[in-house]
Amino acid sequence: MNILNFGSLNIDKVYEVDHLVRPGETITSRSFREFCGGKGLNQSFALAAAGAEVYHAGKIGRDGLLLKMFLENAGVDVSMIGVTEEPTGHANIQVNQDGENAIVLFGGANQKITGKDVRIILNKFEPGDYILLQNEISRMPEILKQASRAGLTIVFNPAPMGPEVLQYPLDGVKYFIMNEIEGEIFTGETEPEHIISSMLATFPDAAILLTLGENGVYYTDAGKKLFVHAEKVTALDTTGAGDTFVGYFVAELVAGQPVEKCLRTASRAAAICVTRQGAADSIPKKEEL
Repeated sequence: MNILNFGSLNIDKVYEVDHLVRPGETITSRSFREFCGGKGLNQSFALAAAGAEVYHAGKIGRDGLLLKMFLENAGVDVSMIGVTEEPTGHANIQVNQDGENAIVLFGGANQKITGKDVRIILNKFEPGDYILLQNEISRMPEILKQASRAGLTIVFNPAPMGPEVLQYPLDGVKYFIMNEIEGEIFTGETEPEHIISSMLATFPDAAILLTLGENGVYYTDAGKKLFVHAEKVTALDTTGAGDTFVGYFVAELVAGQPVEKCLRTASRAAAICVTRQGAADSIPKKEEL
């Protein structure tokens, strides 16, 4: 059973600040560092760190070859990463003293996925294979439709969440992995229980994973409901924590582990991630858990 992550690749520019900048304000950063990032890249790295074999599909500019090399060195199959003349996607990330972050994203090459790319890549996979998707690349409706028609098991992490997601063809999604903000945009609800019940009413054949940060994670499908507490740690930087959770959860799921074990392993990995700075660089190897 194969895992395809059709997702973004970014260069993350991280600024350490006293507080997240407010409108009209100019502040000084205490430090600046660059990391390999993008939700797609992070989740592929997490999958590989968790011991899964993963294929990454996406696009970079010529300034982003380091991202391809980074994933290849991590054990990810990068044969479906294309190179365009568009600049590589990047993110400007502020991180405050409490480990909270604010992110400005530039799509770049991530927005140059074509219909031809979608057809060629998805034709390489078989019914039952897993496809992991986020919302940082172009052609998402086409990818979702064709993945569903091909019989792929779709795992969808609707981040960054925008109103366009509500128009996507999502009936074929098997697993939704979202946080409270994304869940609120999806459903108009603010309480976790209400978000979950609303999602299940709309997508009765799907499993809903609602992550609550330090307050744990819910898993609910038509026949099962689970809650797993988060590990208690002191957060240094929350960047990449959600991606770590997603990658580890999918890796454990594909390996045939029970859902509760998948949740606990993913939560432990995310807890280690937030004690470190950076995105992909902060994702732990499985043996560290």
